[in-house]
Amino acid sequence: MSVPLLRSDRTTVQRLPKRGSYDRDILNAILDEGLVCHVGFVAAGQPYVIPTTYGRLGDQLYVHGSAASRMLKAMKGGLPVCFTVTHLDGLVLARSAFHHSMNYRSVVVLGLAQEVIDPQERGDALRAIVDHVVPGRWNEIRPPSENEMRATLVLRLAIEEASAKIRTGPPVDDDADYELPFWAGEVPIRTTVLPAIADPRLAAGIVIPAHVTGYRLPGGAAAE
Repeated sequence: MSVPLLRSDRTTVQRLPKRGSYDRDILNAILDEGLVCHVGFVAAGQPYVIPTTYGRLGDQLYVHGSAASRMLKAMKGGLPVCFTVTHLDGLVLARSAFHHSMNYRSVVVLGLAQEVIDPQERGDALRAIVDHVVPGRWNEIRPPSENEMRATLVLRLAIEEASAKIRTGPPVDDDADYELPFWAGEVPIRTTVLPAIADPRLAAGIVIPAHVTGYRLPGGAAAE
């Protein structure tokens, strides 16, 4: 059972607080629709923000990578991290330069990253990451070998201290500007999936699987 999110000073939306949300279902929906997160951390006094894929199981987020990864090696001992996912839904064009904006949905999760040691949880986490990106893929690929598992670090981050921020709708101009002779409105932005391209070295007779031909972005469009 999910526990309520911890609303802290660090995750309370300060700028335009009406756009903030602390509803776990809303946060999970935004996370589940993303493919790439950005993980911020500080190592040896130097800030880094690294993009990577991820997966969610319940109230836990998982990332993985090479055991030689600077990010993962720095994070695995309980380093404070900032995990963000953002969807750009459109450009908001106002009558004034000041009120131009974007429509978006974003999530920020703060916490301490922990290395996943338990073999069962490691396997479940890797499957969750693969199937988050392409649902059904894990069952149709070779699973990691023992050597590959040893070469892989898996980290978890609890979704406890987090918030979402969302903007929708048309521009909001100053009342005096609504009669200006300038176009204003929204330019929607969507990511499109194109038809798959087979590996040139694909063995003869292999048919493209349904999870590829029917691939949909998480919460989004199918391949054209």
